[in-house]
Amino acid sequence: MTASLDSGLLVALQHADSQFPSGGFAFSQGLEASSQLAARLGACNFEDFLDVQLRHRWAGADRVALTRAYRLAGDLAKLTELDLEVEASTFVEGLRTGSRRNGAALLTTHSRIGTTGAAPYRALIGEGKALGHLAVVQGLLWRALGLEETTAVAMGGYQAAASLATAAVRLGLVGAIQSQAMLAKALPVIVEVSSTPVADDEPLRSFTPLAEIAVALHGSSGQRLFSN
Repeated sequence: MTASLDSGLLVALQHADSQFPSGGFAFSQGLEASSQLAARLGACNFEDFLDVQLRHRWAGADRVALTRAYRLAGDLAKLTELDLEVEASTFVEGLRTGSRRNGAALLTTHSRIGTTGAAPYRALIGEGKALGHLAVVQGLLWRALGLEETTAVAMGGYQAAASLATAAVRLGLVGAIQSQAMLAKALPVIVEVSSTPVADDEPLRSFTPLAEIAVALHGSSGQRLFSN
């Protein structure tokens, strides 16, 4: 018997694909800064950097925000409150700016393709009533696409890891094949950290001090490839 295709899987593949225009290519989450400031902050090993980002930033902050946003089921008023919580919990301006810009880019694309909730939330951002942090926008949009919560979380984790792998290649820290090997090692980490339940009022937590210091110092540096 031939198994039938799951259309939800195809939707997830489309929206998690790096070719989907989300704007995230301009940000490295502090990887560029960490590699450039190795003499001051210590050696930057990409595999270790990726592991730390997933375990100590994405798992407790972005994953939680995405999950909570998903569960709000398109309630724009409560999404704006969560947006402000993400803003307040993100200490470094470069990371706040990157998250907002990524969210805005993703919303713009979804507004143009007609995803439910994208245009109204984008309008709230234009009015200064919402901020559009990426994880909040992901939760809003991926639920609107009919994806399951676990699928949305998996997409968020994969994109977080894959975008860093792409940045590492562009920065010349690793080769394309090596980056894929490291990305493969990161997938079980995403599964592991995602096994921790998220309460509807779960606080946002992250602890990546070296990367945050690097981003803060990076803000006053000269020419660079990424915005953070």
